[in-house]
Amino acid sequence: MEEDTDFRIRFSSLRFITDHVGFHGTIKSLPSDFVVIEIDEQGQLVNKATNELISKIQPEPNNFAKKTKLDFQNLSFKEGRNQEFSTFTGCSDDDHNDQSPSEKEDTISDGTSKSEEEKVHVLDNLLDEKTNELLNHFACDIKEKWNSKTELIGSSPEFSLGRILDKNQRAILHSAIRQKFPFLITVGRNSEIVVKPNLEFKELCHLVSEEEASDFFKYLDAKKENSKFTFKPDTNKDHRKAVHHFINKKFGNLVETKSFPELSYNAGNPNVVITVRFREKTHKHRKRSLFECRDQKVIYTAFTLRKENLEMFEALGFLAIKLGVIPSDFSYAGLKDKKAITYQAMVVRKVTPERLKNIEKEIEKKRMNVFNIRSVDDSLRLGQLKGNHFDIIIRNLRSQINDSANLRERILEAIENVKNKGFVNYYGPQRFGMGRKVHTDQIGLALLKSKMVEAIKLFLTPEDLDDPVNRAKKYFLQTEDAKGTLSLMPEFKVRERALLESLHRFGMTEEGCIQAWFSFPHSMRIFYVHAYSSKIWNEAVSYRLATYGSRVVEGDLVCLDEDIDEHFPNSKVHLVTEEEESADTYAIHQVVLPVLGYNIQYPKNKVGQWYQEVLSRDGLQTCRFKVPTLKLNVPGCYRQILKHPRNVSYQLMEEHDTDVKTEGSHIDEATLSLLISFDLDASCYATVCLREIMKHDF
Repeated sequence: MEEDTDFRIRFSSLRFITDHVGFHGTIKSLPSDFVVIEIDEQGQLVNKATNELISKIQPEPNNFAKKTKLDFQNLSFKEGRNQEFSTFTGCSDDDHNDQSPSEKEDTISDGTSKSEEEKVHVLDNLLDEKTNELLNHFACDIKEKWNSKTELIGSSPEFSLGRILDKNQRAILHSAIRQKFPFLITVGRNSEIVVKPNLEFKELCHLVSEEEASDFFKYLDAKKENSKFTFKPDTNKDHRKAVHHFINKKFGNLVETKSFPELSYNAGNPNVVITVRFREKTHKHRKRSLFECRDQKVIYTAFTLRKENLEMFEALGFLAIKLGVIPSDFSYAGLKDKKAITYQAMVVRKVTPERLKNIEKEIEKKRMNVFNIRSVDDSLRLGQLKGNHFDIIIRNLRSQINDSANLRERILEAIENVKNKGFVNYYGPQRFGMGRKVHTDQIGLALLKSKMVEAIKLFLTPEDLDDPVNRAKKYFLQTEDAKGTLSLMPEFKVRERALLESLHRFGMTEEGCIQAWFSFPHSMRIFYVHAYSSKIWNEAVSYRLATYGSRVVEGDLVCLDEDIDEHFPNSKVHLVTEEEESADTYAIHQVVLPVLGYNIQYPKNKVGQWYQEVLSRDGLQTCRFKVPTLKLNVPGCYRQILKHPRNVSYQLMEEHDTDVKTEGSHIDEATLSLLISFDLDASCYATVCLREIMKHDF
């Protein structure tokens, strides 16, 4: 396979938003030149020592469905931290409806002491007016799409009520929403309530009336002991069989169905009713599991991981071996760079704090440290952070070629320009891997096209380096001998070895390769698909700026919410009209572009046409952005094309190198270095911000 030099050309051709000259310099000369520190949801740096458990502060009743604004700490550079952020939180993926233990606790609670009417009205009491209005709009939108026969793919779109810290309030809201809107479901994600279409409701409506389906799902949600539900009389035996099959397939662990003849019926053509009742043992067991079996609760231990010059998945693999768990038992808010010193929050399942503390000394040999170790109630999820703090040293500063202006003035001009105007919010090159032959987006494209064998071969493609890892990969491509390759692959290459072990067991067939991909946790499988979507987004925003510049034009997409992340519904995305373009209604910082997925809309201008041409070029014109064989769903999202660094501080310093020119004489030559510190929102890349400042690719 030839070197993919086109990749580096593509990235260097991406356009800028600012017009200053910039300068040259070197980043990441040492891992300590680039320190990354996560900022948690409370706005605190995770490298700070703490003895507290996860915050239990309750929000004020009127605000508990609202998100708090970013509140970064403005730190001086004296702390000496440098960092870069690499994450794929850009895009969420909800390819299953399974609930975590905490989510199940949210929804099991029995709200039957209140009448159905009280449950409906409780929404007005617990949700602020705007959130309640948006929820109603979301529900109406779902019904309208269903009534118009518009296809809803998967479990999205979705609507978030935000984080509700009070467990009782969460339980009340879960029940109230399901009672008022039985065609919707609610799930919990680390205290957040998310509302989605109930696809099983729609499926049942193909068999019974909408009224019966509504009453049935209300009955299921109420969970009243010894209660029963009866469908309308039915003379069609085949139809009754279909209803029995649907209910037992979907809810057989919870309820049982039986058919009974109606009290008065014609013996030649009897009316028969289907009655549903809760399974006695199952229902009682569910109550016991909540109220009597709390001792069996899964153990979660939170900690801060510090690593130096170490890939995150390699670090997790090593920790998993030492703790006797698997890599998927670890959860985290985002990925971090390899060549850096990084601090990030982690949670591991099935490991006690004492057990984690016992390996502290051993993991120091791998340039890792763990601290802030404590018990918590649940795992982390991707994107569960406010951002990242960066402390960076840029060495060997020099002017651009043929630029005779004062270097210090150029540096000052560049930093102030990006502070004021922002930078183009590209995904950083580290998202696509630092190999020269294969990049993660190529693997993602192969997965989207369900070319499983090709994706495996891309993953195991060697670089032109003579080291044990690349020799093992070369041997595999030549022989497809997974067992022999395993004997060559170093122990620390956890991902490669897991893949090879599966291939040895299942074979290098299409089905065998599917099984091999399941040796990776879901977050890693979806990462490759997100990498492809990220590459296309980068090219799309560069094309958008080249075509329209900083003007907001008809057909652009803008976000109407000032405080946004990448996880907002289509209802908050607005298509700019001709009149709004003429009136300059919107500014460039409000423009968003879609990250590919099945639940996004495209701009209605040349940019939208560009998307369709690219999908056609890559053979994805009919792609639904779902890979069922790997349990991957990619709903897509929207990303702002511009971002601003916050809390920027910087300092120039001189470094003196002494050269011995002649015997007995020395010449001191001073070179400039820049110490720069700033905060970025989650899913923003420091290297991309630096690229805009310096007008220089790394």
